[in-house]
Amino acid sequence: MALKRGFSISGMNKNRRGRSRLRIVVVIFFCVLSPLIFFVGRGLYITSSSTNQNLNAAGSGKQQLNWRERLALQHVKSIFSKEVIDVITSSTADLGPLSLDSFRKNNLSASWKVTGVDNTSVEDNAASEVTMTHDCHALVESGAKYYVVCTIVFWVLLLFQRQTKKLPCSSMKHLMVETTTFLVDKILLPDIFIWFCLSANLVVFSLSPADDDSRSGDSPANLARRQLREKRREKRAAQLLRQDDEAIARLENAAIERSKLVDGAVLGKYSIWRKEMDNENSDSTVRLMRDQMIMARVYLTIAKMKSKFDLLQELQTWIKESQRVLADSSVDSDLNPSAPEKMKAMGQVLSRAREQLYDCKLVTGKLRAMLQTADEQVRSLKKQSTFLSQLAAKTVPNGIHCLSMRLTIDYYLLPLEKRKFPRSENLENPNLYHYALFSDNVLAASVVVNSTIVNAKDSSKHVFHLVTDKLNFGAMNMWFLLNPPRKATIHVENVDEFKWLNSSYCPVLRQLESAAMKEYYFKANHPTSLSSGSSNLKYRNPKYLSMLNHLRFYLPEVYPKLDKILFLDDDIVVQKDLTKLWSVDLHGKVNGAVETCGESFHRFDKYLNFSNPHIARNFDPNACGWAYGMNIFDLKVWKKKDITGIYHKWQNMNEDRVLWKLGTLPPGLITFYNLTHPLEKTWHVLGLGYNPSIDRSEIESAAVVHYNGNMKPWLELAMTKYRSYWTKYIKYDHPYLRNCNLSE
Repeated sequence: MALKRGFSISGMNKNRRGRSRLRIVVVIFFCVLSPLIFFVGRGLYITSSSTNQNLNAAGSGKQQLNWRERLALQHVKSIFSKEVIDVITSSTADLGPLSLDSFRKNNLSASWKVTGVDNTSVEDNAASEVTMTHDCHALVESGAKYYVVCTIVFWVLLLFQRQTKKLPCSSMKHLMVETTTFLVDKILLPDIFIWFCLSANLVVFSLSPADDDSRSGDSPANLARRQLREKRREKRAAQLLRQDDEAIARLENAAIERSKLVDGAVLGKYSIWRKEMDNENSDSTVRLMRDQMIMARVYLTIAKMKSKFDLLQELQTWIKESQRVLADSSVDSDLNPSAPEKMKAMGQVLSRAREQLYDCKLVTGKLRAMLQTADEQVRSLKKQSTFLSQLAAKTVPNGIHCLSMRLTIDYYLLPLEKRKFPRSENLENPNLYHYALFSDNVLAASVVVNSTIVNAKDSSKHVFHLVTDKLNFGAMNMWFLLNPPRKATIHVENVDEFKWLNSSYCPVLRQLESAAMKEYYFKANHPTSLSSGSSNLKYRNPKYLSMLNHLRFYLPEVYPKLDKILFLDDDIVVQKDLTKLWSVDLHGKVNGAVETCGESFHRFDKYLNFSNPHIARNFDPNACGWAYGMNIFDLKVWKKKDITGIYHKWQNMNEDRVLWKLGTLPPGLITFYNLTHPLEKTWHVLGLGYNPSIDRSEIESAAVVHYNGNMKPWLELAMTKYRSYWTKYIKYDHPYLRNCNLSE
């Protein structure tokens, strides 16, 4: 049996190995060739002297093998401990005894190549092994121990060459495999030594540090698998990056959508792209200079107390300089370029003042006094702000005033025959849908009428009863004569022409003429009123002086021939067809309205004075409030219950305003107590004039949206996020609107 061996080591650099090659040759000579020459010579001698014993060797092969094993075990015991031998024995219990044939069969080394022998025939190999000569066995057994020791020394030198980076890992492994092959093939060691050699190979391979050329022996299949794994990793990484990009894009889009909902009127008009928004501490210098001025004022007072006049004058000078530099600056970008120098100089003055004047008790007392003064100033400014915001909310914009004046002039230039509206026969037809709208704002009234007609299924069945004051009577008529609402019926009246509405019949008119009421309303003219403020500034509202606001309590008198009527405020927008409201069963109640109470607010105790026995005895403080703005009234039941009489009774009792403050909602809650039928909330959504956090879906699903509050949609105070619901029903290209500079 022949084995082909190769000692060639491909890919090694001759320059790197020049010095180590001589050492390897010397080691191989002493460890391999010398023992080989010795043992071969001795074997020839033994062979010539024992020719006659060859025939008996085959018959006693099994006995000789047992003798060899005993001899090998004697050598092994001197090398290995008992624990190692036990491990070897247990590892071969299932696989059978280790032999050269098992290694050749399993083809452990790529350098082994068997020619001319069928490796699958284990029995044949065993038979050939039995026929080995006794002389060869004796030769091997006598020199095996010496040869194994030399081989181990050779391997240690190879490992040292590898650790010093002088021998590539692949070359070292190749030399070790070739040495083991030679050992097994030519020397014919006992099985236990063969096992030892192969185990040592595996241990050295596992301990040898890997390098780049260790992969040179990878098979094409391993390379393909490695490339496939790398491709999968790259694909997964790209997929994760793409998912991150998509997530970031979604977050950015969501942030943009949320930013569109931010109202500038409420949160302040600002832009993150302004210069002062470049960093989060854009006002740090301004705040530091203000803090310096506060401490300078503290030391100024202490210097005056301790007669430090030089320091007093210096502090006064630098306080003025800081005030001049700060001016109206609120961010660092607005400061004068000399601000850092002024701030540094002020710091030096404060440092000297601290050394000369610092007294913990005095400084604490002065800071507390300054804090109390600032708190009082803030409260005063808040009252002034409240008064001014109320005033701004009740003023008429120049554009709307211009529109009213132009329309009024053109109306009175019309001939009498052209001042009449068509379809006047529908005004008292109870089978049609009638609306009551009381307003002195032409533009607001036009939005209410236009939005109702646009969303109505059949405009010819809708009748609008508009009531205004004499100042806006001509303008209201002229607008709807020029802009008729499709086939709907329009009728405009002047509240001042209602002769029955006088002070002898109406308690409100009588109270408005009293000296006490005039004092209450016009108290703001007092010099100290604006600075001192008042808890009821909200109720000093010009609309409370107009009977248009109280006319809602006289609907049967204004429209005596109607059975049902829908009352609308002029600050609402209709978004759906409202005809279904006339078919709502009110269950014998007078008023159909949407309730506004929550867990603890908008209940009766918010509007009425329950410390008064009349209120406490007749009403429940936890009763739910409701809203004016869109109310369906049953005028037949109204007349039966004498709702107007109930209103008069309680209005007379409140002449001194002890039951409620001014307004129409508190007397409405009292008048329609237990006579109000709650409607579904989708009919009427409120708060667009004061609440910036109303859900968009809630607004868009509502039949009517109400701009109750100070931020009316026709004012600059309006919240921009809600204004579009109102402006889309205005034609800003109308000549009158363009002439009065009215735009979105």
